[in-house]
Amino acid sequence: MIFLEFEKPLASLYEQLEKLKEIGEAGDIDVSSQISVFEEKISEKRKEIYSNLSGWERVQLSRHPERPYTLFYTNKMCDRFIELHGDRHFQDDKAIVGGLATFNGQTVVIIGHQKGINTKMRQYRNFGMANPEGYRKALRLMKLAERFNFPVITLIDTPGAFPGIEAEERGQAEAIARNLFEMAQLRVPIICVIIGEGASGGAIGIGLGDRVFMLENTWYSVISPESCSSILWRSWDYKEQAADALKLTADNMFSAGLIDGIIKEPIGGAHSNPDEMAELLKAKIIETLAEIQPKDPEERILERIEKYSKMGVYEEVFDIPEPIETAASNKSSKKK
Repeated sequence: MIFLEFEKPLASLYEQLEKLKEIGEAGDIDVSSQISVFEEKISEKRKEIYSNLSGWERVQLSRHPERPYTLFYTNKMCDRFIELHGDRHFQDDKAIVGGLATFNGQTVVIIGHQKGINTKMRQYRNFGMANPEGYRKALRLMKLAERFNFPVITLIDTPGAFPGIEAEERGQAEAIARNLFEMAQLRVPIICVIIGEGASGGAIGIGLGDRVFMLENTWYSVISPESCSSILWRSWDYKEQAADALKLTADNMFSAGLIDGIIKEPIGGAHSNPDEMAELLKAKIIETLAEIQPKDPEERILERIEKYSKMGVYEEVFDIPEPIETAASNKSSKKK
């Protein structure tokens, strides 16, 4: 097991538990009662740790190397998944996966970021940072879903869109903007779930939907805490303060009306019990599809646009001061 910094008290308890089990096996001794005591301590300590996590600790959990990714969920939630490749323009982006799936007895299109489960696969998947062709592949699959009236499910987990020069040369910003424009008008239901990191344009490129949910220990923001810290304090040392200031946790996003709900994770995070997490996610998607799928497509589109139009806070100022150039010309004309 891999333990994060704030989970160190659990690490020592697990170490003692393993030693106790080894002693019992080596000496053929019944240590079941002592094992029960340690398991109870672990359960209590886990509840204590996870009952009051800071923003930065949730960011760490969202990046846990054992956290389940898109392909895990597709395999667990779907009876069948057929991955489709390529954007029909440039190449197949491995950071975004997508295809047709049999989900709860119906055909859906699932699209999501895939980071990779080890170092070699993370490099192959570009750490979940998509190029323009990844977003164009996603749009191609969404249009396919619209043609055959299949619901779209997107699973978001990215530190951001790939920022390389070659990505910008191939139209990174245009690809993301095009996806937003098309997703706003897509005639089929769209359910978006942030399953890990939800960073900047890389996340919203497949994140506009009728319903947007976040898993409990995920984050969603225009910038990562480290990048925010480096801009404001010229150092990464203030990432904890940046995480709190950005209000990027699921609770903050729900309070601000930027997401539609929070999906609880097993105690210890999604990586502590991936199978249970997949069941919780599947149940929420089934419930949401039953709510939005019967609606008329035009009604869904209008509700979708209205939802995003309401986001944000602004103030109307009616007493608008006169522009400087106009005021100066008025004064000079009066003098004449």
